[in-house]
Amino acid sequence: MPAINTYQPVDYTKAIVQPIPNESWHAKGVHADVLRLDLIHPVLSGNKWFKLKYYLQQAKAQKQGILTFGGAYSNHLVATAIACKLEDIPAIGIVRGEPATTLSPTLLEVQTYGMQLQFVSRTTFQDEQALIASMQEAYPGYLIVPAGGQGAEGVRGATEILSLANRQAYTQIACAIGTGTMFTGLIKALFPHQHALGFSSLKIADHQHNSILDFIKTHAAPSRFSVIYDYHFGGYARKNSTLIDFMNNLYKTYTLPTDFVYTGKLMYGINELIHNDYFPIDSRILLIHSGGLQGNRSLAPGILTF
Repeated sequence: MPAINTYQPVDYTKAIVQPIPNESWHAKGVHADVLRLDLIHPVLSGNKWFKLKYYLQQAKAQKQGILTFGGAYSNHLVATAIACKLEDIPAIGIVRGEPATTLSPTLLEVQTYGMQLQFVSRTTFQDEQALIASMQEAYPGYLIVPAGGQGAEGVRGATEILSLANRQAYTQIACAIGTGTMFTGLIKALFPHQHALGFSSLKIADHQHNSILDFIKTHAAPSRFSVIYDYHFGGYARKNSTLIDFMNNLYKTYTLPTDFVYTGKLMYGINELIHNDYFPIDSRILLIHSGGLQGNRSLAPGILTF
């Protein structure tokens, strides 16, 4: 097998729409396809490129580096690192938590792309506004990009995702939610007959008032979307054998790789909702594969069969 060219450009033509020929879904009058954004680049995959592209343009125009935030297995950090490498932009990653004796595979990878790492305590990391202010003071020559690309530029890029599919053919657009950035962009790109469905990867107690929902509402009318909070499996990056078995079976049946942080939970939730008659008959759902399987690197070998 030829080696993967990590430094190849993003290729939109590889973002296929993969049908999911699930007969039990069809029996419920529901058909679903997956927009495989994970295929557009071996590292800078999925929604990450779309959320970063306008920040990258801004940084290049202003001759600035980029500073951003994430955890030890952050899809966002590794995507930012390779994107900055491709665009010849200096990059700094602010990492949640104290440095481990051995860095995670993700953090080792971002260093190979030239990203400098700085670790901060989890308490410091949680106070986002104070952390951003301190980083702006410490690194005045850098453009600060919030975690997950959350912000107007990230939303702007995410509005372009649906241009890669025949989006008018669908009644619902569904994706996993982390920061809500991609979800917000998708909502803004909907046709009048469509509704967006987001599956929260975080355990959130208040379903009516929370920071992610507040962010989404600043850009989109509540009537255009629904957020599902029931499939987080205990919280962000939490999992159990039920989820892992589902992911393995999904790959075995449809050759569809997922991760236990985002896309595995999205697919599990969709499956449950269809079987519970959540969707009207003749629904056509476009599921967005947001790429980024970094979280799976934290699993012991052999747990996943793909």
